[in-house]
Amino acid sequence: MGERQLKSKAPNHAGLKPDDCVVILFGATGDLAKRKLLPGLFHLAEASLMPERYHIIGCAPENTGTDEANYGDYVHNVLGTFARKEVTDESWSQFAPHLSFVGTKKGSLDGLANEVAMAEKGMRKPTRIIYLAVPPVAFIETVELLSSSGMVNDETRFVIEKPFGWDLRSARDLNAHLHKAFKESQIYRIDHFLGKEAVQNILAFRFANGLFEAAWNNKYIDYVQIDVPETLTTEGRTAFYEANGAFRDMVVTHLFQILGFLAMEPPLKLTAHELHERKIEVYRAIETIDVKRVVYGQYQGYKEELGVDPDSKVETFAAVEAAIENERWSGVRWFLRTGKAMSETRTSVTIGFKVSQLSMFEHDLSFKEQLRPNELTFELSDPGSVTLHLLVKQPGPTTSIEIAALSFEYDESTLVGLELEAYERLLHDVMLGDHLLFNRADAIERLWEISQPLLADPPLPYDYPKGSWGPGEATSLVSPYNWHLPQS
Repeated sequence: MGERQLKSKAPNHAGLKPDDCVVILFGATGDLAKRKLLPGLFHLAEASLMPERYHIIGCAPENTGTDEANYGDYVHNVLGTFARKEVTDESWSQFAPHLSFVGTKKGSLDGLANEVAMAEKGMRKPTRIIYLAVPPVAFIETVELLSSSGMVNDETRFVIEKPFGWDLRSARDLNAHLHKAFKESQIYRIDHFLGKEAVQNILAFRFANGLFEAAWNNKYIDYVQIDVPETLTTEGRTAFYEANGAFRDMVVTHLFQILGFLAMEPPLKLTAHELHERKIEVYRAIETIDVKRVVYGQYQGYKEELGVDPDSKVETFAAVEAAIENERWSGVRWFLRTGKAMSETRTSVTIGFKVSQLSMFEHDLSFKEQLRPNELTFELSDPGSVTLHLLVKQPGPTTSIEIAALSFEYDESTLVGLELEAYERLLHDVMLGDHLLFNRADAIERLWEISQPLLADPPLPYDYPKGSWGPGEATSLVSPYNWHLPQS
């Protein structure tokens, strides 16, 4: 895994400037815009990855307290708090002229249409990027308003945040409304997990290294764990959690997307169409979720939080076993786990390989009782790492063996300075018109389809203490194996 010198067949986006564009940011004063989108656009500008001519129009209801006169100060303060790089006088003077703001009125986008027309003057066939960073309840209304106002043209690209529905019926309904206003090729369903450098490296690790791709099947692999615990509680998101829960929030979105990368067949080439086709093949092969192979949990104290029903049965923890019935993965057990208020915040993937015959080491019974299989672990939390857990001979006069680790750390790469934060990479891809790391309508609907029995008849959640690894029943779910976390 040394220095990254090999080039893929995919386009190399480093240093590639997109065509002229206008970015229309709905929800411009919201949390996502503050923490990720505005800092991301600023960093792209600093990295010379924005177009030669671009303009960013913030949109929010008129009663938010932000207006055209003070929007520049608002953005400057946001960048001072959340930007990854220092906002100098020079960098701000170059970025600020590209900003403007439009306060919107319910049912009308007249002011916005005028601002867009002014921003596009002097641009060469500008791309019009509409980013919907608003609550889900406003999705359909905003899409219909955009369509009826004439804001959508052939050069429009539409970016929408999850949740993409909350069950199969609502997902289909949302897609139907989107397709009335946009072609599927214009829609970018964003999942920031797929923008992580370490997640994308799963593809490089598999398909650029014949050593591992040859063993990437049920002949050599026993189980796969996708594990995303968080120390955070629901932290002001209780209304969202009461309506959705951990499974909808994390499993049917982020964790299944990672599963698609891990389980897909090799694409003929690294293009958006090929990648989406291989992912949907995986999703079609996933069996409907067996409710008996699901463990839900709720951290102690959740019911006492503001806005939570005292009798709430909503899960803040979910552990799920999935099965992929195809030639490559039949018989391999897939475990997905996520939860709030847990012991650590991690995003890990662990591949457990089948245990070798160790008859020559049977004299070392104490070690054999503690034996874990060879495991390959991708740590997807920034900065990320890849670790292979092996058995090696202990130094000394005996033939005893012990567990050792070979590891690659991303922050040790000589090219780490080229890394983009997840939203930065995905925003840049939208400007380039690259769908590689985004979600397609049929994949979204298929994931809701396999989840329907669980959504219709969810198990009652077990209590678990804050700061733990969730309810003990989740340990039984993976038997006879163990969760790699917290033992790594």
